[in-house]
Amino acid sequence: MATPAFSDDDRHFMRVALSLSKRGLGNVWPNPSVGCVLVSSQGMIIGRGFTKPGGRPHAERVALDEAGENSRGATAYVTLEPCSHFGKSPPCASGLIDAGVSRVVSALEDPDGRVSGRGHGMLHDAGVTVDVGLYNNEASRINAGFLSRVMRGRPLVTLKLAATMDGRSASNSGESQWITGARARENGHLLRANHDAILVGANTVLADDPTLTCRLPGRIDQSPLRVILDRKGKVPPSAKLALTSNSVPTWLITTEPLLDEVSEKFAKSGVKVISARCADSHFDLNDVLKQLGEHGLTRVLVESGGLLAASLIKENLIDRIVHFTAPSLMGADGKAMIAELGFERLSHIPHFRRTSIRAVGEDIEATYEKITD
Repeated sequence: MATPAFSDDDRHFMRVALSLSKRGLGNVWPNPSVGCVLVSSQGMIIGRGFTKPGGRPHAERVALDEAGENSRGATAYVTLEPCSHFGKSPPCASGLIDAGVSRVVSALEDPDGRVSGRGHGMLHDAGVTVDVGLYNNEASRINAGFLSRVMRGRPLVTLKLAATMDGRSASNSGESQWITGARARENGHLLRANHDAILVGANTVLADDPTLTCRLPGRIDQSPLRVILDRKGKVPPSAKLALTSNSVPTWLITTEPLLDEVSEKFAKSGVKVISARCADSHFDLNDVLKQLGEHGLTRVLVESGGLLAASLIKENLIDRIVHFTAPSLMGADGKAMIAELGFERLSHIPHFRRTSIRAVGEDIEATYEKITD
């Protein structure tokens, strides 16, 4: 099928829709974060929408409600194919048809088996002009977590790292607060707000007793779900993550043999306890992520110690890295931000592509994506 010829106006309005779609990241799982812009035949924006917290209402519905009767004859710019199935709300494709929209420009076909071209087909059959593929790469990057859950059965995994210029994340005594400056820490909290969940290991909980919440003004209510990996059942009910679990959702993953014991230990808290497989005295991390995907998570931020980070890297499960570098040195007696990986040849080490780099105060923030074949 030939690629449609898109105009400069098409590109402009789709960029607006893509910008809107980013606003839902971290708040809409298990749904995708979609942006929608309705434009009148005179070229005026008459409705804007993005997926609301919890995944409903959908972006198209929000934009249609804003535009009202003005929707008739309008063009809808949507970052993902409008849904075609009845879930907890009616299909967005039907809503666009009923509103009298004359054209839909869609960035990306939805790979979800319940949709997968059916939304575009419904629109086309109703006489709506459908053009697909505008800024599809950008739309795919924004919704990489949703696409990963649907196509790979697991969420997108982002590893956050913060270290000195020589790659040390803590002093020999374990002191790590604060290696980076205030601006970098603020950006770290923004990362939390834009992810569905934070993943840590039991050792991090025992050593630091963190709360793992978003503490940015105006975004405190966007703290992500906290997920703890606890293979030995060591995390106590007195941990801050457990004590705050009724206000900020918290899951703990343990082994099947310990499931009942650990569930009983946290019975009076809001902690949800689930199990995952183990392999060679370690969690099967592929199964851990599969469990998180089955529970609807699309974007997971790893804020762990070096051991869990190394395990995820060795299993080829890190999709993105956000690396904060402080303008300081600690030396070989400092703690490495990633534990031993065991690679003996350069040809075996994982490679990432840098997608952005910027100064944040005195520190440097760089983002990388895994290079895939």
